[in-house]
Amino acid sequence: MNFISFAEAQDWANLNRFKEDNAKVGMPLTCDDRVVFMGNSITQGWIDKVPSFFENRPYINRGIGGQTTPQMLLRFRQDVINLYPKVVVILAGTNDIAGNTGPSTLEMIEDNIHSMTELAQANGIQVVLCSVLPAYDYKWRPGLEPAEKIVELNRRIKKYAETHGAVYCDYFSAMADERNGLPQNLSEDGVHPTVEGYAVMAPIAEMAIARALLMWQNNPKRKY
Repeated sequence: MNFISFAEAQDWANLNRFKEDNAKVGMPLTCDDRVVFMGNSITQGWIDKVPSFFENRPYINRGIGGQTTPQMLLRFRQDVINLYPKVVVILAGTNDIAGNTGPSTLEMIEDNIHSMTELAQANGIQVVLCSVLPAYDYKWRPGLEPAEKIVELNRRIKKYAETHGAVYCDYFSAMADERNGLPQNLSEDGVHPTVEGYAVMAPIAEMAIARALLMWQNNPKRKY
């Protein structure tokens, strides 16, 4: 999860990253259970390391390495809403804690996650809010002691999901070690999952998506 370069700052939210790909995505069929995965390098790494999870499924990966929640919020309309999914899976927040785009409080992260949720729900999209993955330290920003901040952020995300019609997807409980970090077999650098890490995440995500799709069926704001 690297800092953005000066050149990338000219397109701070990286709106051009999926511009051409989005133009090729047609309208879904009524029977398509289209799902968009919005996130950072953990989401991007999923399709890079385990492309089979996304193959032959109506899953669209819109993860960009290094991104924070304000960047995701800026591109949320073009990379999620305009693709007309039934469900969006949002995994975000660890880069905010790391300060990738400047200092960020938990309240600031919450505000951006809430805004993405509200945008999705206003457009008939069911929301899956994921827990931030465990991290004991960030190798690119050592000494920030993120573990307890992540625990608290996840508590807030879970509470918000339960009270605002979203599904909570709890990766953290299945992946955290005794330090509230990621064990080495699930992550070589303590932040990004290995193939084994994604194998833990996959059934948790699938269960959350299944719940969200059931909720979508009863959603009066759904688009089709």
